[in-house]
Amino acid sequence: MSRSPAALRSVATALDSLAAPSMIIGGIAVIAAGVPRQTIDVDATVLGRDATLEEVVNAFGDQGISPRISNALEFARERQVLLLKHDATGVTIEVSFGWLPFEEEAMARATTIDLAGRRVRIAIPEDLIVYKAAARRDRDKSDIERLLSLHFDAIDLQRVRALIVEIAVALDDPTRVDAFDQIVARVRQA
Repeated sequence: MSRSPAALRSVATALDSLAAPSMIIGGIAVIAAGVPRQTIDVDATVLGRDATLEEVVNAFGDQGISPRISNALEFARERQVLLLKHDATGVTIEVSFGWLPFEEEAMARATTIDLAGRRVRIAIPEDLIVYKAAARRDRDKSDIERLLSLHFDAIDLQRVRALIVEIAVALDDPTRVDAFDQIVARVRQA
């Protein structure tokens, strides 16, 4: 994590140079929300309809951030994720292109905080929970539980659950809703 502040500053500067809405998500945003954990990368999202892939690559290139795979542009066109690295530190960076109404709403709801000596737009805890439910790795489940534990009273559980239901339906995976309900039940009991 000692290399991440410089990379985060470069990512924030690149995002600020874009006209498109954007924000930091992932582990950095979870840490900013008060969850003690470590992360080794920087994750961000940009509203896809307001930025071209070339604009994003150029904005990051201006900050010493370059593609980390040889076919990064093709990969990003297919998967809507641009895989980058901060040249000075080697920190990996993933920039996802958001197209869904939820993602646009989340970017509009993002908060700006001071982080690593820079003003940075960060996803709010409620929206981070939805992003984490979509990713659904073990680390994401833990982050959901810890975010709920810290911010339970500020989370609109009905909204979050409805969005997770939409994700579950789109992915034909109803277990996502059950998993979220189990986490909420554990947090309520604690």
